[in-house]
Amino acid sequence: MKIRPRSKKRRPTFRRLLKTSGVKLENKLKNRQLKQQNVAKKQRKEQKKLRQAVKDAVIRTPRPLETYRRRPGENEEEGEEEFLETLPTDMMEDGDLQQMTAMARQASFITRDLSSCGPVHGGKKRTSDVVRSYEKVPRKMARTEEKEVIHLLPIKDRTGVIPQIVNKPSEDEEEEDEGPADEPEEGEPWSLAGLSAAEREQLRAQKINQMKLRIASLGSAIISDPVHNIKRLKELRGMLMESDPCVAVTIRKLVMVSLMEIFKDVAPTYRIRPLTPAEKAVKVKKETQQLREFEEGLVSQYKFYLEDLEQTIKDWKQKKKKRSQAVGFQSYRSLAEVSARCLCELLLALPHFNFHNNIIVALVPLMNDPVKKVSGMCCDAFKKLFHQDKLGEASLATVRVISGLVKSLNYNVRPELLRTLLSLRIKEVEMKKDIEDTAPKKKFMNNKEKKKQLSRMQRKWKKAEEKLDKELLEAEASESKEKKIKLHTETLNIVFLIYFRILKKAQKSVLLPAVLEGLANFSHLINLEFFDDLLNVLQSLIQSGVSISVFQSVHFFMLIFVCASGDVLNIDPLNFYSQLYRMLPRLHAGAPNDDIIIVLRCLDAMLTRRRKQVTLQRAMAFVKRLSTLSLHVLPNASVGILAANRAAVHSFPKCDFLLDNEVQGSGFYLPELEEPEHCNAQNTALWELHTLQRHYHPVVRQFAVHLSRGAPSEGSAALGVKLSRRSPVELFGDYSVKDMNFNPPVAPPATKKKVQESNAPSHVLSPIS
Repeated sequence: MKIRPRSKKRRPTFRRLLKTSGVKLENKLKNRQLKQQNVAKKQRKEQKKLRQAVKDAVIRTPRPLETYRRRPGENEEEGEEEFLETLPTDMMEDGDLQQMTAMARQASFITRDLSSCGPVHGGKKRTSDVVRSYEKVPRKMARTEEKEVIHLLPIKDRTGVIPQIVNKPSEDEEEEDEGPADEPEEGEPWSLAGLSAAEREQLRAQKINQMKLRIASLGSAIISDPVHNIKRLKELRGMLMESDPCVAVTIRKLVMVSLMEIFKDVAPTYRIRPLTPAEKAVKVKKETQQLREFEEGLVSQYKFYLEDLEQTIKDWKQKKKKRSQAVGFQSYRSLAEVSARCLCELLLALPHFNFHNNIIVALVPLMNDPVKKVSGMCCDAFKKLFHQDKLGEASLATVRVISGLVKSLNYNVRPELLRTLLSLRIKEVEMKKDIEDTAPKKKFMNNKEKKKQLSRMQRKWKKAEEKLDKELLEAEASESKEKKIKLHTETLNIVFLIYFRILKKAQKSVLLPAVLEGLANFSHLINLEFFDDLLNVLQSLIQSGVSISVFQSVHFFMLIFVCASGDVLNIDPLNFYSQLYRMLPRLHAGAPNDDIIIVLRCLDAMLTRRRKQVTLQRAMAFVKRLSTLSLHVLPNASVGILAANRAAVHSFPKCDFLLDNEVQGSGFYLPELEEPEHCNAQNTALWELHTLQRHYHPVVRQFAVHLSRGAPSEGSAALGVKLSRRSPVELFGDYSVKDMNFNPPVAPPATKKKVQESNAPSHVLSPIS
């Protein structure tokens, strides 16, 4: 047996085979791609030659045949047709036909001069034949005049994109078409001048649908991969400059809203800061460089987008109309409303991102806009911002801008602007700064103290505990309580500064109710040093003879009673009790009964919380007058007033004298007297409850029966849990009639069977106890 010599070549391993196979596959793919590119390049060259040859063949006139002569008096077309008919059909053989088809595939067959018999690739010789052939070419060639065209937006269907081109009319046609009937409207392109209204609307709908598809494709590409497609934001933002007057307004609105949603989805949850020159000079990884480019492009495009929105609002406010403007001035209002809406959405969605203060500066003046839709939108946005602002930075920036706006406009602002401040989430401020400064702070022990006082194991545990405390402090440093209280204190100081300026300098303005309501809302946070000055200002306001409406008076009394309710001031505002008692019959009994809410709050602070400082005569006088008032107001106000009477009866149990017909003392009840202490309310009865028991509202009837039985907590006349645990203000809101419907709804009419039973004889029905 012959032994084969061992091969010196080393057998490759499996990993090497995998590696080489991968390389071979890559090389094969590259070679295949290069071959395909070369083939495509050759095909393009041949097609180019064919197109050029066809153009030359069209320009060059055919050489007349010498053997064929036209008969005299015969047309060219008739002669050619007879000549073609006279040609024999069996002149060409199969071989000749194959040769002609092979020659037709080559570009040189068409470009070659057929009159010459020389080879195709032969050298060019300047002979007399060339001159003769040149001489035979006609001197005058038919030239087609190139007309100017107008390129319209293409139309896309299932087959593909169809370009739309319209010939531009010449000067002669323009002069012929001049006239009042055929003249197109101003700002309308010439392409739409000859179209009907239906055709224009159809063309406009096609353009809008096409632009919608383009906006959707760009937006989906950006959201799917924002890091690599961030440059498409510029292309999408460029559509804000749409110049076609037919679709400019609609397209700009769609682009504004689309960009707003894109920024809400793409923006990170942190503020992007600009890089320093030293950071830019450092070489970083490819991923880090891509992230930097993405952040830089995002911030720049976001800035340009906000500037476009702000400029749209400014143009509408300043009533500017630029030259060659595609959008009319009447359409600028709707564009400005959409811009304001986008800014409001970004204000709430991106409070942590860049340019948030710029958005606040742009929106605060719109809160005072005469257009109610714009001002209401901005006020609602800032109310939501105050509710969701936990730390207080955005609230502080907003209050500063509002303070500057009120001062610059000399207090001529809308009351709704000040009422937005009632939504501030301020519950704690630096009221006792000196006590906090003098309080002993936690002190860490040094090494000597640890060795003297602690054992080895205790020192070990102490060290671990101190380390844990430091880590917890670092973790909570983002939203520390001290920083939050500091921001809230500064915010509240600016709010009180706005209120006190209006009280001193604009006492006759319409802002007085909003100021009094705000002071009553934040009165528990006012420093004790300012209470005396505030009460003096309010008393001087009344004594100065300033005409105060009922609504303003209600807010005024609410502020006084709130200030005096929490044992902050040890006073008995008897004069204010008399004024509120005198004002109750003048409350509005119709639909705008918002002043009833403030009255209910005042009664809670005046009678319930201060029951130890109120006499029984005063309490009974208020209960009697409130019962009379409940006969004239709307059902929800009646429910709230009766609930306030229930609270007063529980606070003053001896008010049950009013449920008895017997006289408790000398004298007669004087309802026209304006002093509650001297009207002899104990000598009357609450006969209004008997009338209210036949009220059409079921809850009013239930409260009337409950009070006429002495407001018991148990028994058949007791209220349910749903009504007994609700405050008067909450009941007023629960049974509101703002929607012009019955609350609760009216029961449906009885069926015929029940009606027949009701018509039955009296001895059939069970007796009523």
